Order: sequence, then structure tokens, then C-alpha cells
Amino acid sequence: MGGSAVCAWKRRYTGRLPKLANPQTGESIRLKLSILMPVYNEAATVGIAVKRVLDIRYPCDVEVVVVDDGSADNTGEVLAGIDDRRVTIAEHPVNRGKGAAVRTAAGLANGDYLVIFDADLEYSPDDILGLLTPVTRGDAEVVYGIRKFGASTAHSFWFVIGNRVNTFTTNALFNTWISDLHSCLKLLPASLFRELPLTENRFGLDTELTAMLLARGIRPYEVPITYKARSREEGKKLTWGDGVVATKILVRVRLRKAVTDRRLRRKLARGV
Repeated sequence: MGGSAVCAWKRRYTGRLPKLANPQTGESIRLKLSILMPVYNEAATVGIAVKRVLDIRYPCDVEVVVVDDGSADNTGEVLAGIDDRRVTIAEHPVNRGKGAAVRTAAGLANGDYLVIFDADLEYSPDDILGLLTPVTRGDAEVVYGIRKFGASTAHSFWFVIGNRVNTFTTNALFNTWISDLHSCLKLLPASLFRELPLTENRFGLDTELTAMLLARGIRPYEVPITYKARSREEGKKLTWGDGVVATKILVRVRLRKAVTDRRLRRKLARGV
């Protein structure tokens, strides 16, 4: 997309995005936040995660959409014991991957905004409020939670390096400067999420989502969050192979953008 075309698209899109507050008058507008929780073999933590998320006092209505992605442990039994009208539970008969679970949850969500929240207790639900703050002020519509890695928040040196390499690659390809590509906490309008032609079924969805936003000229607003990574023994599922897949996704989306930009420039040059 050329510069003028990107600006025009953003003006059209922003005009129909919902807000939690009117930035001119300060009047509150009643909206709903959907918290999407993909789950795979998280029987030990999912009940705690759902409770912690629901215990937060939000400035808007909320719902939690949990998708059990073919768990082989007792996750289903734990979810069956949750009795709260704000919780919707769905199930994949077989494991399809985090990306597929998130897309299923988004399809079931009724909220105006979506935020992805893992059930592994690595993230704090209190930080969801921090993501909402720029939206309530009218400063942003896409907000990312940014982790600060340290000895007590990262389970390995290579995990952090892999994230930084993928984040640097993103910035170089899309001429931007985001801080944490693989952060789970991403808040955005539901209508925008559904417009994106997302196809990744596994962990690559996080990368694909960010790449497609950047390709459209949408830069996320960043806020700091707390984080405590699990070890491999505690259930950490990401591997070095996911970093390789992320690089392939970034290149694929960037090349597609380059082809689209070239076609648009040719049309404009012909006066079409």
C-alpha cells in the first residue's frame, strides 16, 4: 500500500472503530471486552487463570472465551466446573494449535475489543487494565503489553535472544520499532481482528497478526507489563523451531505487501 493509500485506509477504518470513552467529551460509552484464552493441557493453571481474570474490576463489560484445544489431561474437567455467566467454553476434539484456538475464540466472542490471554499464569490479568488505559483515553486502538526480561522473568538466554532476533527482523522488514514481537497480551478491536486474513494455526498467529497490522500501517501502542516465564519442565511449549517459523511468516507477509504496493503504484501511474 502506498503512503497516501495507507493514510486513506486508516482514516476510513478509524472512523468506525469503537471507543471506551469519547476523547472530546469524556463521556463513557458502554462497550464489552472479550478475553480470549486458548488452553492446551493446562489443568493445573486454567482454573486459577480464569478466576484471576474475572476477579479484576474492569471499566467495561467483559467475557472470557476459553477454547480447550484438544487437551489430553484434565483440563476439560476443570473447565466443566466453572460456573460463571461471563465465561464461554468451547472445545476442539483434537489439538489444532494456539492460533486455531484463538481464531475459534474470536469467532465466538461478542465483545467490541479482544485481548489474548494465556492460561499458563506467565502473565498478570492486572495488566489488562493497563492495556485498556490508552483506549479509554482515546490515544490508541491497538495496544501491546511489553515485557522486560531479567533473571527472574526469563527461563533461558536463548529464549530472550530468539525473541529479540525476531523483533529486530520485524522492525527491519516493516521499517518500524516495536519492542516485543512475541508478547501474548495484544488488545485490538474485534472488527479489525476479523478483517485480517489470518491463517496460522499454531504459535505463528502472534507473528502473523503483528505483521499484518504493520503491513497495513497500524503501529501498536506499547505499555509495560509484568511477566514470569515458565521453564520447559513447568510446561513451556515454545521451541527454536517456532522462531524459524516466525521469520518465514514475517518475510511472507512483507513480500506480499511489496507486491501489493507495486501493483498499486502501477495503477496510480496509469491513472486508474
